[in-house]
Amino acid sequence: MLKRKRRTDDDSDVNVTPLLDIVFIMLIFFIVTATFIKEPGVDVLRPDADTAEEQRLVSILVAIDSENRVWINRQETPLEGVRSAVERLRRENPRGSAVIQSDGSAHSEYLVEVLEQIRAAGVQDVVAVSIRKS
Repeated sequence: MLKRKRRTDDDSDVNVTPLLDIVFIMLIFFIVTATFIKEPGVDVLRPDADTAEEQRLVSILVAIDSENRVWINRQETPLEGVRSAVERLRRENPRGSAVIQSDGSAHSEYLVEVLEQIRAAGVQDVVAVSIRKS
């Protein structure tokens, strides 16, 4: 009688190995297909514009804050290091574009200098962003 009872206990176990396989496959699928949002690392108060358009497929995001500091990938970057940082990001995604978010109180000379550095790094599709007027 005891032998029979043990066999039924062993038969009632649930095998979760296939379930774990499916969960890991789904996790890998979502990681591979996810689009990661790039942020410059600082909040920028962008000026208003009548001709603002939404940009997609941006691989390089550069921000200039109100104190004229340049931020790329959440790291403050000196003005002289913008070109090398953009070249490094360009190698990751050669077909990507660049977006410059400049604070409304930042000096325009920094915007122009950053734009020149980005173009010197080989990125020709560069956009300066603003907020659309309502």
